[in-house]
Amino acid sequence: MLLLEAGNDVGGAARTEEFAPGFRVSAVAHLLNRLHPDVVRTLELERHGLKVERGDFVPSVALSKDGPLVLHGAYGEVLTGASPSEQSAWKALRAQLLRYAGVLKPFLSRRPPDLAGMSLAEMTGLGQTALALKRLGKEDMRDFLRVLLMNVYDMLDEQLSDDRLKGLLAFDATLGSHLGPRSPTSLLGLYYRLTGEIGGLAGAQIQPKGGMGAVVAAIRAAAEKAGVSIRPASPVAKVIVEKGRAVSVVTQGGETLRAKTVVSAINPATTILDLVGPREVDTGFVRKVKNIRMKGDAAKLHLALGRPPQFAGVDAACHKGRLVIAPSPDHVERAFNPSKYGEFSPEPVMEITLPSLVDPSLAPAGACVLSAVVQYAPYALREGWTAGKPQFLNAIMAQLETYAPGVGATVRHAELLTPADIEARYRMPGGHWHHGELQADQMLMSRPVSGWSGYDTPLEGLFIAGAGSHPGGGISGAPGLNAARRIIAMGGRP
Repeated sequence: MLLLEAGNDVGGAARTEEFAPGFRVSAVAHLLNRLHPDVVRTLELERHGLKVERGDFVPSVALSKDGPLVLHGAYGEVLTGASPSEQSAWKALRAQLLRYAGVLKPFLSRRPPDLAGMSLAEMTGLGQTALALKRLGKEDMRDFLRVLLMNVYDMLDEQLSDDRLKGLLAFDATLGSHLGPRSPTSLLGLYYRLTGEIGGLAGAQIQPKGGMGAVVAAIRAAAEKAGVSIRPASPVAKVIVEKGRAVSVVTQGGETLRAKTVVSAINPATTILDLVGPREVDTGFVRKVKNIRMKGDAAKLHLALGRPPQFAGVDAACHKGRLVIAPSPDHVERAFNPSKYGEFSPEPVMEITLPSLVDPSLAPAGACVLSAVVQYAPYALREGWTAGKPQFLNAIMAQLETYAPGVGATVRHAELLTPADIEARYRMPGGHWHHGELQADQMLMSRPVSGWSGYDTPLEGLFIAGAGSHPGGGISGAPGLNAARRIIAMGGRP
């Protein structure tokens, strides 16, 4: 088995990289919350260096001028900073969200069923899901169907009253998507988050020691032990098709490599339109691939700080968690609105981590790394990112200064990656980390496109197994796991 990696090292946007002398950070993804348990078990990742302990779960801190509110443990097993009535309401809502996410979870853990010709196993899987829905009970089942395609704003308004908590949940539901809290189906994003797990607990998340690159290193070690040969700096230029079958690939260096099975873990549109070429597949399929929405709205900020920042009202333990600036759902909605018209948010929302507090090796002694995912930053900024980037960075720093006074004076180096930068550096069309919007019409049986959600393609021997395929991105390993099972079931080799 041969892996051709376009970059100088494996991992893509999950690598740990040095962005300033002595300062290292997780490139784009900076929290682990979806790694599929079957991937961990099958690859024996713990034997290859991946360590996950309950004490490593990071709290979620909702920053506010009224003081922070904190979800502890696995996504709010304990809530602090809120009134007793809000804690009670959150306990009930959290239990409901986990129940409903549990119904959807089996769909995200296996290959989507082929509705045109379901196998016995697929029919059994659907039956098990229907049974799980029935087990909710009559009232919960009705409510599940009622709220499934709701927007998250309305659902939160029904059950909660604290804007800080609602803002945090609204942010999580829309993170990485071109959606605001009031957008139809935005609640699905929150369910998607809660179908992920770490250490067997839904909603849990960790900052891996060594950054996300440590996760990549464990996966690489497992692959090499299994006999996989890895070639870095070997981008593929073309997939050769003969009589409707993918038979070989040609590297940019001109080498032709024949293979019984070709598996692409890159963007589906790049695979089909650039590597295969539209002439090799029917026009209907090409049209569907061309229409995949994949223009990112999330930027990534890296700051090299002379000393750790102090967020107002946040204790030392919570500084090691994720700190979210999204003080209300209305604030998140207002941040989203400009992106609809090609403008960045003047008061952006963001998820901040300070990874060097968890792993001091990521920064020089006494210094600190700040890593933040920032929204909303439209891929196609109307004024262009050459002019817009300095202005957006100023807006981000103004927000940070509000919650961590004096942070700006400690900045030694700043790196802001817009969606356009992410596209160029990590070969992600549109700078979208899911390789396609993760919305209702581009999920499940419609991912990457309707009729072709099972990892195979119209070409024999060619399979798609990256974030653009089911169930989506998030450093889960699930697309590759499901694709491998599909290939083996068809008598091929992954």
